[in-house]
Amino acid sequence: MTKVNRTVEGIINYMDGASHLVEFASSKFEEIVEVEVKGRELVYTKTLSLVMVLDLSCNSLSGEIPLGLMDLIGLQSLNLSKNQLEGNITDKFGGMAQLEALDLWMNRLSKKIPGSIALLTSLSYLNLSHNDLSSRIPSGNHIQTLTDPSIYAGNCDLCGFSLPKC
Repeated sequence: MTKVNRTVEGIINYMDGASHLVEFASSKFEEIVEVEVKGRELVYTKTLSLVMVLDLSCNSLSGEIPLGLMDLIGLQSLNLSKNQLEGNITDKFGGMAQLEALDLWMNRLSKKIPGSIALLTSLSYLNLSHNDLSSRIPSGNHIQTLTDPSIYAGNCDLCGFSLPKC
């Protein structure tokens, strides 16, 4: 979904105060989003950093959670609830440092909750209920502040903090 490109534009040379030649590369960063809608590919290059909230709930989405969403590093709220997403919750969620709200309620996500979820120190709302998650809820300083057991409800084989012991 997104790409961050770094292009080197040139090498800059200068002499420092001690008459040493100093070289460094001049570069620029560019954000690009490529979206295919009804067979048309659209490319956005100027507005990607403005995406802070993404709500794709109730859209009958299927398959795995697209890894391209993890490149939206400025995202503060992601709602993928009430779809038919399946597979694992990717460990790459841990890189979304700005994420404050994550709603994956009522999908078909399975296996374990990745430990990287505990790295999301800005996370104040989490809903992983009504999936097929199993194993132990990851521990970590911040995730243990989310104490409401209903955020894990409907995952029969899930256990750990705020739920029965494993």
